[in-house]
Amino acid sequence: MAENSIRVVARIVANPESVEQVRSILSDLVEPTCNESGCISYELLQNRTDQTDFTFVEEWASDAAIDAHLTTKHIKDALTKLPGLVSAEPDIRRYRVVTKKN
Repeated sequence: MAENSIRVVARIVANPESVEQVRSILSDLVEPTCNESGCISYELLQNRTDQTDFTFVEEWASDAAIDAHLTTKHIKDALTKLPGLVSAEPDIRRYRVVTKKN
């Protein structure tokens, strides 16, 4: 875990009838993203009680790495597939670590 890395939490909510499609689209992002320069970690989570609720928990080396990630072909392709399958635009937030305990 890098000391000054940036954390990203990105939430995507699928329409109930589109959960499997959205899971597939989002899952396909993990491997290419993990191979990107500046990606420290990239996890896709699915809410245990609300199957429509997906969240990426990410750690990046810099804002520049995140900005580059958002311009990659795999992200652009996913974003063109999601309209109509999700209930809202993805909610993407960047954070810094204030304090931590190992």
